[in-house]
Amino acid sequence: MKTAPPAREIPAGSMPLHLPAGQYASLGERIAALHSQLRRAVPAVDRMACALYDPEMDLLKTFVNSTLNGEPLKAYQYRMSESASLRDMAKEQKARVINDIARELQGDSEHTRWVRGMGYRSSYTMPLFHQGTFEGFLFLDSCTPDAFTPEVLQTLEVYVNLILLMVSHEVTTIQSLVGSIRVARDFTNLRDEETGKHLDRMSRYSRLIARGLAASHGLSDEFIELLFLFSPLHDIGKVGIPDAVLLKPGGFTDQERETMHSHVELGSRMVEHLVQDFNLGTVAGVGILRNLVAGHHELLDGSGYPLGLRGDAIPLEARIVTVADIFDALTSRRAYKAAWTLDDAFRTLGKMADEGKIDRACVEALERNRAEAAQIMERFREPAAQV
Repeated sequence: MKTAPPAREIPAGSMPLHLPAGQYASLGERIAALHSQLRRAVPAVDRMACALYDPEMDLLKTFVNSTLNGEPLKAYQYRMSESASLRDMAKEQKARVINDIARELQGDSEHTRWVRGMGYRSSYTMPLFHQGTFEGFLFLDSCTPDAFTPEVLQTLEVYVNLILLMVSHEVTTIQSLVGSIRVARDFTNLRDEETGKHLDRMSRYSRLIARGLAASHGLSDEFIELLFLFSPLHDIGKVGIPDAVLLKPGGFTDQERETMHSHVELGSRMVEHLVQDFNLGTVAGVGILRNLVAGHHELLDGSGYPLGLRGDAIPLEARIVTVADIFDALTSRRAYKAAWTLDDAFRTLGKMADEGKIDRACVEALERNRAEAAQIMERFREPAAQV
């Protein structure tokens, strides 16, 4: 096995100048464009892909890819603790070259079977780090054996740096935004059902639903991960609601209800400020953020707010977040109620779907993955003092 360069730090910075923001509709399309450029210098690179790591759940998750032939690996996740080789690469911060996949790549994971089935003969895998924190992996694959020679790796270096810039711009910008909003929420005493644990749970429920809809609705891995990253911001407008209304234990007067409902419009206005302040205009998925903030209280029968949208007029990302948010409210303990069982929660969601209020496909996608939903519920359980 030839020696591979060490792992790279994801650099901070803006988009590459020769791939201006807005030229392509998504990060995946920009990666594909860069792949096309790269192949002029190294024609043997048949696939480029990036996977992100969720340390809380120990999951590597497919994110973006450019796959020339065959069906790309989609909506796939894998526990990194189950792969000694990936674990060692991340720990030692070392890249890996495999010259003969059929002979050298061991294991029987779905990813390994897919790589072999696609006819890839050699690969280059690089751990990605940002400010010393492991963020995921970059994978390059070739149908040619021994494709990643030291000379080829040297040629690839500039393209790898461009990929890192792209991924860094998309992911770290969003993570900084979400982190800033969480701090703001803490300072405004949003500590009842809007705790950090609630946001952790509902964002993962949203991702779970989106993964379950990926095949039937043609959802990309990029959409799924951007939904996961943006969904904690669905109720950001509540930052602007007075505590006397937001934290009121009893029912609302008509005026108070109107004030509470105004958090959606406030949130949409905040999003536009955030797009400017955090330079999110270059993030292709910012439309997902706009849609889920504006539409997560709309209901399919038109009885939601603020616009009373019906059916498919409500964006899918908003319909997903609505189901995730309701599910978490039902299964979480509150001062005024005990946590519902999974059976009771799914029964209620099913009834709401029957009534035409929420998306049945979203409910069914979540219920099909109830075991994983239960793991999320347990992993991000509220501390005793907060329930």
